[in-house]
Amino acid sequence: MPHPRVFVTRRIPEAAQDILRAACEVHTWDHEEEPVPQDELLRQLQQSDGALIVGPHRIDAAVMDAAPRCRVYANMAVGYDNIDVAEATRRGIMVTNTPGVLTETTADLAFALMLAAARRLYEGQRTIVEGRWKGWSPMFMTGQDVYGATLGIVGAGRIGQAVARRARGFNMRILYHNRRPNPAFEAEVGAEYRALDDLLRESDFVVLLVPLTPETRGLIGARELSLMKPTAVLVNAARGPVVDERALYEALRSRRIWAAGLDVFDQEPIPPDHPLLSLPNVTAVPHIGSATVRTRTAMAVLAAENLVAGVTGRRPSNLVNPEVFQG
Repeated sequence: MPHPRVFVTRRIPEAAQDILRAACEVHTWDHEEEPVPQDELLRQLQQSDGALIVGPHRIDAAVMDAAPRCRVYANMAVGYDNIDVAEATRRGIMVTNTPGVLTETTADLAFALMLAAARRLYEGQRTIVEGRWKGWSPMFMTGQDVYGATLGIVGAGRIGQAVARRARGFNMRILYHNRRPNPAFEAEVGAEYRALDDLLRESDFVVLLVPLTPETRGLIGARELSLMKPTAVLVNAARGPVVDERALYEALRSRRIWAAGLDVFDQEPIPPDHPLLSLPNVTAVPHIGSATVRTRTAMAVLAAENLVAGVTGRRPSNLVNPEVFQG
């Protein structure tokens, strides 16, 4: 019997490609810097039994209509807000993701953004590069202490818990907000549960690590930012639309809050002339939370394994909608 045909929307590490080639006829959009155009995506999916989705391609009802053969969408990410899972489930299409393998790497990045924003690392580098460093003075480039400060984690899943473990090494007081309290997490790191408003009021650092859902879209807006301390730092390593960027710009511009560290944005790539990027108290990086060689390879391998399982009639190990599997 012929191998199932699969489409990969961006070049992935060879270890993952080898897994696909062993079981499938593989077609890959092989342009490193350019996402696959929508017409090419639809053309490829129309002929495919499954797809490995790399990047924020929107897989909705219109795409599914154009791809009647496609029975598995393997997302190379933990989040899957780019896929209409309810519609896929209605059609009996499997959706998978890659949890677990990027936990520690993303926690590293979230903590790095916190440190960089608190100690004004980007602003300091620009001061040197632009020739504005004239010498030492007592309050020159002073920032906020991280050691011994209060950390508020919004979304204490795997990554949030990993950030909390790092915070223990900095002797931080750890608060968290989640859909429900987690006694095991509290016992492990001494974390204290708070309602969101209370967490915002008490925290020196607020790290956002929630998935993007209808409930979390716009979770942090002008009202929420007004509750934070003027010395507080906001870190968004979740999804861009969790934060109202216009409200964040105003809060940072007026020094209503101290600084922000941002890995994600409402529009990606963020335009270089975006107002947020004009502010000296913004540390911004291009959605690199999981971007290490080891972790991105592990993500691709897991996504490939999920895809191969789905198109060959086996249950993928990371099935977002298990009710559709008929094995």
